[in-house]
Amino acid sequence: MAVMAALANRRTASPALPRQVNWRGRSGRFYALTPERLESFMLTAGGLFMLARGTMPMWVGSADDVVHDAASRSRFRLALETADRVFAVEGGDDDLSRMTTVWDLEGAEPVTGLSAA
Repeated sequence: MAVMAALANRRTASPALPRQVNWRGRSGRFYALTPERLESFMLTAGGLFMLARGTMPMWVGSADDVVHDAASRSRFRLALETADRVFAVEGGDDDLSRMTTVWDLEGAEPVTGLSAA
């Protein structure tokens, strides 16, 4: 009985893995974004993130963007005040693919379902 109780406690104590959500960029490319808690969100070095309000991306970028780019820093501050969700984005390691991903996601929309053609 104690073993079953320990297993039950372990299941309820461990956080569930976040379910990825699909967004389509302005180029038509699909992205699997990982939701994070907005209340405990922190920019991390090397990470790429998207702050959104509902279905509208408010800011996409990284900690480097906030530190080194005044316009991005301003948009980030505004997004923090208005966003109701945050996502971690799988971004490329090189600057070109990261900038392309940022541009693409700035005009993205969530994918709610697939339609048959």
